[in-house]
Amino acid sequence: MIDVETPDGVADCYLTRPDDDAPHPGVLFVIDAIGLRQQTKAMADRIAAQGYVVLAPNIFYRGGRAPLWPDVNLADPEARAEFMTTLQPLAAALTPQAVASDGGAYLRALADRAEGPVGITGYCMGGRHGWEIAAAHPDRVAALGGFHTGGMVTDAPDSPHLRAPNVTATVYWGHADNDQSMSPEAISQLDAAMDAAGIAHTTEVYEGAAHGYTMADQGAYNQAAAERHYAALFDLFSRTL
Repeated sequence: MIDVETPDGVADCYLTRPDDDAPHPGVLFVIDAIGLRQQTKAMADRIAAQGYVVLAPNIFYRGGRAPLWPDVNLADPEARAEFMTTLQPLAAALTPQAVASDGGAYLRALADRAEGPVGITGYCMGGRHGWEIAAAHPDRVAALGGFHTGGMVTDAPDSPHLRAPNVTATVYWGHADNDQSMSPEAISQLDAAMDAAGIAHTTEVYEGAAHGYTMADQGAYNQAAAERHYAALFDLFSRTL
């Protein structure tokens, strides 16, 4: 665990890298809504083992140090309600401007420890935040993988998909099948925005995989889909980093 100073405070972050002294590219791991915990650390370790320096920030650091929700069970309605009550104000604080500002600090921390441009992998809301960081720092981000990411297309004037012209990274989306937060129509709109912006991208829908399919500590976990995500992510990074 390391601390990274941001314009708004100090973010506690998990840093993992190969067990050698060789230089490696950097990867920013943007967590899901459940927070920085053992599951996301294990995923970051697996990515690092492929030859990357991986930084996984506690994006909710404004609310305290991780884990903020130890052992939360979202299958329990009462626990889920309590979780949502505490999550909402922390998630609301992560405006596009705050995410871009935080992202700059995380990228600087990686630049001190890794070489070359950075890849981003993001999960759930983390994929959307990774997109915001890629749009705000196009000179630093070469690749973005987003998995079971929702809310990329909205009716708001600042909908995330409208920032496609600012993104220069190569992008991969692994959408969950029948995801209420990312409908087929929204996927088509996002693809159209990326096409219009000239973004090199791949979009896949993981049939039979629910929102959250990568997270082995949650009920939506789908092992086949999770392994497919690793294969796609490692392919993306091997081509771009």
